[in-house]
Amino acid sequence: QVQLVESGGGLVQAGGSLRLSCAASMRTFSSWHMAWFRQAPGKERQFVAGINWSASSTYFADSVKGRFTISRDNAKNTVYLQMNSLKPEDTAVYYCAAARQIRGVWDSSISYNYWGQGTQVTVSS
Repeated sequence: QVQLVESGGGLVQAGGSLRLSCAASMRTFSSWHMAWFRQAPGKERQFVAGINWSASSTYFADSVKGRFTISRDNAKNTVYLQMNSLKPEDTAVYYCAAARQIRGVWDSSISYNYWGQGTQVTVSS
């Protein structure tokens, strides 16, 4: 059974930074595409960032471009989301997701096979 376990969430002031981690259990982690989504209260889950299996390509939502970066360490089966210049509107539960194949659209949740349980990020103003 594949498990994705997020960590690193917490409470931070606006303008601050956090780094989220997602530890994956699959043996073939290096062949999976990975992404971060987030869901704020009362809103739909939305795509934040994605990274392909080799880390040669990354993708970001317009709302986080220039502030967030995504990276992965295939030797550690871990994907990271570095979040800088955080804003109150970044407050959400952040989810890690894994996809065996991306059929055209990175920002659709239906592309992903496995999800983590989420980690709360709260940005105070």
